[in-house]
Amino acid sequence: MVMGVILLVVAFAFARAPKSDYQWTGSVIEADGDHLVVQKGDEKWEFSYDKETKITGDLKPGAKVTVKYMMKATSIEVKEATPKAAPKKK
Repeated sequence: MVMGVILLVVAFAFARAPKSDYQWTGSVIEADGDHLVVQKGDEKWEFSYDKETKITGDLKPGAKVTVKYMMKATSIEVKEATPKAAPKKK
């Protein structure tokens, strides 16, 4: 029984960490139903969203918002590395 508890604790300790999200806070420049532009200082960031996105409040230009987002690859293309030329001998 004790060994089972120890194994369970170790399994949770080495389990993959949960995916973390990021956030960006700024003022809404544009929001058109599936696309959002948020400006913070001189930087403008664009986000896409859909019906699954939880939105609280009125999303309109000038509103201050905090966008929480996750980075997720939609495709990955691997290209073969070009071999480096061998150094010339004198």
